[in-house]
Amino acid sequence: MGAARTSVLVQEAEFDVAALQRGLLRGDAAEGAVATFTGYVRCDNEQRSVSSMRLEHYPGMTESSIEQILDEACRRWPLLATSVVHRVGLLQPGDPVVWVGAASAHREAAFEACEFIMDYLKTRAPFWKKETGPAGEHWVAPRSSDDARARRWRGGVA
Repeated sequence: MGAARTSVLVQEAEFDVAALQRGLLRGDAAEGAVATFTGYVRCDNEQRSVSSMRLEHYPGMTESSIEQILDEACRRWPLLATSVVHRVGLLQPGDPVVWVGAASAHREAAFEACEFIMDYLKTRAPFWKKETGPAGEHWVAPRSSDDARARRWRGGVA
């Protein structure tokens, strides 16, 4: 079967969810499950109205951090492929911002790996978010709830 294929893209352009999911498949019907997650910009956050969000990253470092997350997921679960696409730049409420996909022979590994990758993206990938709304601009601080979710994965599969 070989090593899992991994893919990381950090980009300003919108992405095609269906095309990304097809990209996880090898073409030999080895995949019994593909789990994906798509995150969107919300119109409100922490009881503040959001009219736009600017996502910034450190090119090279961000991709490397995400690749490490995917490598760890591949060590924990029998995955055939994993992929992350994360947007940066100016985004509006309703815009897709992140897509995560995991393919495996079985659903449990695909579901768990997809959730793990997203939890670690929220806490380990260097992105900075600035939201703008009627109350002005503010940088979004890390959330303790995201840290708590990521801690579940320490020491092996949840």
